[in-house]
Amino acid sequence: MTAKGNGRQPKYQRIAQALKDAIKAGEYGPGDRLPGENDLMAAYQVARMTARQALGVLQNEGVAEARKGAGVFVRDFQPLRRRGIQRLAREQWGEGRSIWSADTGDRELLVDQVTVSQAAAPVAIADVLGIEPDALACVRSRRFILEGKPVLLATSFLPADLVADSMITQEDTGPGGIYARLAELGHTPVHFREEIRCRMPSRDEADRLSLSMGTPVIIIFRTAYADGGRPVEVNEMILDSAAYVLEYDVEA
Repeated sequence: MTAKGNGRQPKYQRIAQALKDAIKAGEYGPGDRLPGENDLMAAYQVARMTARQALGVLQNEGVAEARKGAGVFVRDFQPLRRRGIQRLAREQWGEGRSIWSADTGDRELLVDQVTVSQAAAPVAIADVLGIEPDALACVRSRRFILEGKPVLLATSFLPADLVADSMITQEDTGPGGIYARLAELGHTPVHFREEIRCRMPSRDEADRLSLSMGTPVIIIFRTAYADGGRPVEVNEMILDSAAYVLEYDVEA
């Protein structure tokens, strides 16, 4: 394994690229331990900080993960392909399937840290929902874990009077989830709008998603509209950027 690349590149970047090339070539497979700091120091005649930075690049890009007291290993978690259009199709949730099943297939998904409450929505959320700033919203917060790896934090806001006494106010919303229950209430979602941006996580977000230092998050802000254009749900999602591929298949 040699560190190739532009000589103007910092040494740690050239070492990181060499490691990624070795992984791509099959020299290191999923779950394999990568050379440690001492190994890289000896192989490339660099300082410990340079070796540490090189391994940090792979962790930040989601290629590798550190295991306390054991070293840095090639990540064996396969990114989740989020099919942004198929997952929201009415035939998905309308037939009692979770919108997640369009993404996960047979992979094991767990939802934990579920809380449901009534609270005043943040001003920006209330504005999108078209409710007064002091009006109550049903707030549903949960964390999604795929194959043991936290991948997403989601918080949904719905007008409290719209969903009162429905299963949406319970932890388990039943087959088809929130959108199927909204349809039963006569507020079938007919249109969705998503806004996407990236930023660095807060400390709490990094802890809850078990993120490596330097890993950004993807923010997806989705609004569901019923017939007539009424907003019925706003969902703010925080994704581990290293755990996702965002796919949008659009007909021309």
